[in-house]
Amino acid sequence: MSGTSSRPVEKSGVFKLGGELPIHRLGYGAMQLTGPGIWGPPKDRAEAVRVLRRAVELGVDFIDTADSYGPYVSEELIAEALHPYAKGLVIATKAGLVRTGPNQWHPVGAPKYLRQEVEMSLRRLKLERIDLFQLHRIDPKVPVEESLGELKALQKEGKLRHIGLSEVSVEDIQRARKVVDVVSVQNRYNLTDRVHENVLAYCEKEQLGFIPWFPLATGGLAKPGGALDAAARKHQASPAQIALAWLLARSPVMLPIPGTSSVKHLEENLAGAELSLGKDELAAVDAQASGH
Repeated sequence: MSGTSSRPVEKSGVFKLGGELPIHRLGYGAMQLTGPGIWGPPKDRAEAVRVLRRAVELGVDFIDTADSYGPYVSEELIAEALHPYAKGLVIATKAGLVRTGPNQWHPVGAPKYLRQEVEMSLRRLKLERIDLFQLHRIDPKVPVEESLGELKALQKEGKLRHIGLSEVSVEDIQRARKVVDVVSVQNRYNLTDRVHENVLAYCEKEQLGFIPWFPLATGGLAKPGGALDAAARKHQASPAQIALAWLLARSPVMLPIPGTSSVKHLEENLAGAELSLGKDELAAVDAQASGH
């Protein structure tokens, strides 16, 4: 893609978490820095460290992770690569999913467990306060009021700045907001998977950040002759860059966090912030994706 700058992420615009904490809208998701099945250490630790440092060089000031990525590996890598942190760098983490092996995830929302994980995340990340702490999943066995009540207590103690949710419905968010001030929602969302369209609409109305995970899934949309392929060829861009540009254009509260364990892919993804798609192009990609 031509015309790339040294800090392309700055072209993605700014969103204020909780109305007061500014971040660039294109961030980095640190899940893929771990081993296969989001389990264990990365195959190439030095490259993982390079990816994190390069992301910040390219303008990323919002990094999303979780205690369960590894588990713990992703948070440890972030501290190793980036501490002491650059001014304005926001690190978001999560707890509420326990790992028993590769690709295995089990919700646990017990207050004592969440408190323990917050304390451990603070230690691993070498932080005194976590800027955004997200409940990774609502535990069906624990009333969400209890889980979030503990996070609210930790917030009052000065250990958490803002609180967010992950994989929730509009009803879940409304229930949660009776307990804590929710600033963000992280749900699966991409061009071909828009089951959470109503959640996005709610977040837009309420000015909550919407963090789409798995943002680059394009399915068969990138095949030759399709709208994604046409837009990519016109802009000399990759289908992933087009998908990111579409997400950024989709809503002002959208905060995509594409993840990768490769510096080359990172640079390619983040250059997508500089792409500006015309209304007709956006509509064509949208129409093709809707019919997918």
